[in-house]
Amino acid sequence: MSQRTGGRCARIMSVLACVSLLGLTGAGLGGCTAFFAPPEKRANAQLLPTVGNTAHGTVALVERDDGVQVTYNLVGLPPNSDHALQVHERGDCNAADGSSAGAVFAPAASRLRSGVRVEGDLGNIHADATGVATGFIVAPDLSLDGVRSVIGRSVLIHREPSDPAFPDHSAGAALSCGTIRQ
Repeated sequence: MSQRTGGRCARIMSVLACVSLLGLTGAGLGGCTAFFAPPEKRANAQLLPTVGNTAHGTVALVERDDGVQVTYNLVGLPPNSDHALQVHERGDCNAADGSSAGAVFAPAASRLRSGVRVEGDLGNIHADATGVATGFIVAPDLSLDGVRSVIGRSVLIHREPSDPAFPDHSAGAALSCGTIRQ
């Protein structure tokens, strides 16, 4: 009788050990979901000054559920000044004045309607008393893939803020330009 009880206890202990091991393995695998999640879509642009200007810095783009978060860190801007931050059609910053970047990025029909802000017109930024501008803007109509992708386009900082009331979405002269790359 003691053999039977001892065998059954050994078997129960073996089953409990297996269940416990599976539980630990499952918990271990549950913690690995971060490793198997799709990678976060990111892009960056290194902005260099246009001829005669000193503004430069970085722009980082991260795709989120509510759009693309555009984080900027810029130096060399005129102190206490406002500027337009825009994505332009082409990723070409070879022209001395940044004009080779083309028009403001507008993949939708909004480019045809006056008084409407186009997707590439990200908004206005402010430089502090030392000429530094840092912060972020969420662009809900942009992405890092597909038709509204900004990859391979350029980011420009313009001297004066843009006025969405103008149909051409123009702003002042370009102070710096950088191509958006993954």
